[in-house]
Amino acid sequence: MNKKATKIFIISGPSGAGEDSVIEELQKSLQFNRVITTVTRKPRKGETNGNPYYFISVDEFKKIIDNDGFIEWAIVYGDYRGCTKKEIERLFDEKKPVFWKVDWQGVKSIKEIIPEAISIFIAPPSYDVLEQRLIKRGKDSKETIKEREKFTRNWLDHKDIYDYVVINKEGKFEETVKKAKKIISQELNS
Repeated sequence: MNKKATKIFIISGPSGAGEDSVIEELQKSLQFNRVITTVTRKPRKGETNGNPYYFISVDEFKKIIDNDGFIEWAIVYGDYRGCTKKEIERLFDEKKPVFWKVDWQGVKSIKEIIPEAISIFIAPPSYDVLEQRLIKRGKDSKETIKEREKFTRNWLDHKDIYDYVVINKEGKFEETVKKAKKIISQELNS
């Protein structure tokens, strides 16, 4: 694995924090590849295999685990998710900087394997604001949001594992993107 030739930027945050929107906005002006995570959940409306995830069965996922085929993996919200070694090799071969979206557990694992990876936590101003965003977004039921509360609060308790924290304040999305872009530009030029 030629990890030294490729800068890795881990962009992370709980559901509703805005990390996907930040990544999408950054990709409009920066030349990056994005890690495609393998998941066992069913695709949502508009999702296809490879966009934004590789969708496989639990049995297939477990076979990859048994064959030591993941860089990192975890069970998140009851589903398996992780990055295969095959995926990261594909990205390293292209020698472009990489965006890697993972949860806080993934950040911990990746930093052990690739300590030079730069991690940016896209944080909500508070859990209450995050909960209101999820309700307003309308993608998850109130029960699903409640089930995720413990994991999300746990995520917010692990901010210290990140290299940078960017708070995505209400009505300040452009400012959030500018802060993330500044961090990335500084790291690319260091």
